Formats: sequence, structure tokens, C-alpha cells
Amino acid sequence: MVKARVLLLLAMTAALPGAPAAAQGSLETAVKAAYLYKFGAFVEWPATAFENPSAPATICVAGADPFGAILDQAVRGQRIAGHAISVTRLDRVEKGAPCQILFIAPSSRQPVADALDKVRGSPVLTVTDSGPDAASRGVIDFVLRDNRVRLRIDARAAGEDGLAISSKLLNLAVKP
Repeated sequence: MVKARVLLLLAMTAALPGAPAAAQGSLETAVKAAYLYKFGAFVEWPATAFENPSAPATICVAGADPFGAILDQAVRGQRIAGHAISVTRLDRVEKGAPCQILFIAPSSRQPVADALDKVRGSPVLTVTDSGPDAASRGVIDFVLRDNRVRLRIDARAAGEDGLAISSKLLNLAVKP
């Protein structure tokens, strides 16, 4: 069932020939926003990743926020591992950032690689958008291939951060 949802999201990302670029961009943004919280169903965090059993799962967006209200609407009423989801926007990422999932967008205030360094070794699922090099890529990196949102996943980095990623999600990843 969960794999079917992920495959449906992948199918939704197909751009229609002749569709306006703005519509393609908004579809891409909506798909990425949905992916952010859906990743939670495929990731296992250590118990220490949450302040307490009733603490929310926090999705943080650092840098230039491409999602706006789309992400807030996508997570409304959703849960990750039994935790309600909250969304937080950060100007800068610092050590100890209170995030379970952290999307890092380019920003003039903080390079992506610096933000990644701040949370490296912490149980935070880092997500980036088409990082140009390995130092600018999170555990999960969105890439566009054939007009579809695809994923590059660094399972080694996930393990170093104390995260376990389901083989179902790993099987959907493209090779770097």
C-alpha cells in the first residue's frame, strides 16, 4: 500500500507535453512537499530523535523556502511514526536543530554544505534539491530526470546519522 502511494507520486510527476512551465513548477513543488512528509513512513529514527513519545515530528525548511503554504497544507492531519507533524522555517541551521526531517535550500545566508555539516552525525534526515556535488547533497537529494522528481539516496550517510531507510524507498532511488 505504501509502495503504491510512492509509485503514484512518481507517476504524478510526469510533466504533460505543452503544459505551461509555471504549472510544471508548481506540480514539482507540490510533489516535493508531499515527499517530505511521506519519507517519514520509510525512515526509522532512534528513540533519542524525539524529545518524548508525544513530541511532534518536525519538518524544518532552511534557506529559501520553495514550498510556502503548500507544505503546511500537505502535512495537515498527517503523522510520522505516530507523531503529529509540525513545520518550522529556519534562517540558518545550527547544531542541535530541532528537526527530524530537514530540507535545505540554497541561501545567501548559509551555504548548503555548511548547513549539512551542522547536523551531520545527528538523527536528522537531510533532504536537498539537486546538489551539484556530494558535499551539497543530503541523505536524500531530489533530482529531475525525464521531467520527473527522482531521488538519490545516500544510505551510508543515513546510517552514520543513526537512521535506517526502508529498502522500499532505497529501491526507488536513482543511481548517482
